[in-house]
Amino acid sequence: MVATLARLRDDIDEIMPGVIADRRHLHQHPELGFQEIETSRFVTERLRQLGVEDIRTGIATTGVTGLIRGTKAGSGSHRVVMLRADMDALPIHEQNDVEYRSLHDGVMHACGHDAHTSMLLGISRILTDRRHEFGGTVKVLFQPAEEGGGGAKFMIDQGVLEDPVVDAVFGMHMDQDSPVGTIGYLAGPAGAASDRFELTIQGRGGHGARPSRCIDPIVVGSEIIVALQTVVAREVDPVMQAVVTIGSFRAGEAANVIPDTAEMRATVRSFDPEVREQLKERITAIIEGIATTLRAEVDLRYHLGYPPLINEPEMTELVRQVATETVGADRVIHAKPQMGSEDFAYFLQRVPGSFFNVGTKNPDKGLIWGHHHPRFDIDEEGMSAGIETMVGVVMRYLNG
Repeated sequence: MVATLARLRDDIDEIMPGVIADRRHLHQHPELGFQEIETSRFVTERLRQLGVEDIRTGIATTGVTGLIRGTKAGSGSHRVVMLRADMDALPIHEQNDVEYRSLHDGVMHACGHDAHTSMLLGISRILTDRRHEFGGTVKVLFQPAEEGGGGAKFMIDQGVLEDPVVDAVFGMHMDQDSPVGTIGYLAGPAGAASDRFELTIQGRGGHGARPSRCIDPIVVGSEIIVALQTVVAREVDPVMQAVVTIGSFRAGEAANVIPDTAEMRATVRSFDPEVREQLKERITAIIEGIATTLRAEVDLRYHLGYPPLINEPEMTELVRQVATETVGADRVIHAKPQMGSEDFAYFLQRVPGSFFNVGTKNPDKGLIWGHHHPRFDIDEEGMSAGIETMVGVVMRYLNG
């Protein structure tokens, strides 16, 4: 195993200049969700050059899949494992002064999806060169619109978990909160469900000096905001975790006018499906109850977003074991659940698998800015740890 790892590291070191070049090209040419036309073409051409089989394009608009079939006979020859990378960028104007700065004003790769895509292309190269070392099939999947568009669900609806049927799924994400070259794993709930609601409060406007003739939607909204802070503190089991955040509250324009309406927007995060339902029920009841008490009417639009990301324990243990062998036990981190959401959760609802983090933070290089920040950038040296770990996971799973 030691000799095998040494050879793998040598192979990864050899391809890393190309992986970094691909990442920088993608960083310069970011595209928003469901608009990844040039990114999709770039990926498709790379896969064709590598000899990846059965390449399919246009899935969920811009998604791409391909197959790498192993030739080694053995117990894992019937298995199919899927690896996923997301391709979309964010509507953020980049502030980095680097040679590979975004060429598209107002759009940048501020979450690392450029790295995810280039790493999976690198993994595809390693695996095609090592077909003889594993049995079974690797399905590589390049997904559009993770950033709020739910591209994973659309790809599932169009059959990416079938033909051939996928038995296990793995993904990874750059982690700008962890030191470069580390691998973070967590079994069970690792990412939160991301729900939201919009609320319109209909009151009765009038002169600010005559409030008794009005129904003040600002007062109603204020009561709702205060009451909603008790949902997590007094309704949710203390050993569970949840967040209710009111991010927007808009009403009125003049100091001496009570407006007719007020509008509110909020995000709701949770890890447990039962807690998720409880939050929706209690938030709805509190809003409607306060509105009735204060004689206002409300229009509540509650939207269920990405489900919680729940890593299957055995698959996560596989990641931990492989990461320990590849990067060393001192570089493997038992991660904490994150309130951020990730649509890889849709894959994990259907197929056992695991989603792990790859550390890319490096204060010595000034690479400290977090995800979705206009100065986000990664230490590209961390990508090799992610590639090595993912290749090891595939080999171990298919040869198991």
